[in-house]
Amino acid sequence: MKALIVDDELINRILLTRFIADYFDVDVCDNAKHAIEMFKDAHDKGSPYDLLCLDIMMPQINGKELLLMVRTFEEKIEITRENYVKVIMATALSDANEIMDAFRAGCESYLVKPIDKCILLKEIEKLGLITL
Repeated sequence: MKALIVDDELINRILLTRFIADYFDVDVCDNAKHAIEMFKDAHDKGSPYDLLCLDIMMPQINGKELLLMVRTFEEKIEITRENYVKVIMATALSDANEIMDAFRAGCESYLVKPIDKCILLKEIEKLGLITL
């Protein structure tokens, strides 16, 4: 299985990679523009991502905007909702409005930083991607 971690902070990319590397082949990216290119390229190659971990607060294009781009692309290539990539927002924002906006944009899970490894893995298990 494949995962893409998108976060502009290096330490967050390193930690999330370490947390999930036993379960996924992990790619990382520090901005949304490159991430959507990687996401589309993976589909073009017939090897789509199973999981996206997205930060919200990134320069230029934020994580919610990236998520909307991902969902629009999935609709365009006629992927059914049950086969959409699973998305976890992993961000410092804990405001209720931010959380609701992220779910409206199409995420399946929302975790507030600092991310706890056990909680992250339990969320991924709830999404049906791993068994602990």
